[in-house]
Amino acid sequence: MAAKAKPRQDAGPVIGVDAMKALIMDVPDFPKKGIMFKDITPLLADPKGFNSVIDGLIAPFKQKGIEIVAGVESRGFLLAPAMAARLGAGVVPLRKKGKLPRKVHSASYDLEYGTDSIEAHADAFARNARVLLVDDVLATGGTAAAAISLIEALGGKLIGSTFLIELAFLNGRQKLSGRTIHSLLTY
Repeated sequence: MAAKAKPRQDAGPVIGVDAMKALIMDVPDFPKKGIMFKDITPLLADPKGFNSVIDGLIAPFKQKGIEIVAGVESRGFLLAPAMAARLGAGVVPLRKKGKLPRKVHSASYDLEYGTDSIEAHADAFARNARVLLVDDVLATGGTAAAAISLIEALGGKLIGSTFLIELAFLNGRQKLSGRTIHSLLTY
């Protein structure tokens, strides 16, 4: 096994929560009528904003010995590598069905219009590897609950879950009861 990289010490420029929220664009009726989509791409494109996001997402977990950051497709993929680099950890992608080339394990979750599933390679986690889960949004909690189930089924030890945005009115935390959850921005 490769030597563990040292976590980054210099956190870089930091902006506050209000400045981060100001960079997020509301897009009405996307992806369907009645939804107010939170477009995080302007926040991620801003160097101070991006660094602040990464610092904020890892803050509660810096001293927890994280070995793997598991990023949920697709926007979790944008966050996981930078977080892992700062923590001196590796990255595991949690993908939509049919996107990984080797033997996989999957977990399903409910959508308002059916079910979906996410997958990871069957050998993605060493036994009891200390895992931090990241995704852009905690909404109803279905995707996060499936991701946690997947991580644990493959032998990983979930240390916590971190989200850029939590849509508190959708009560996603209830599906993750008893888990360590960190949200940077709450709506």
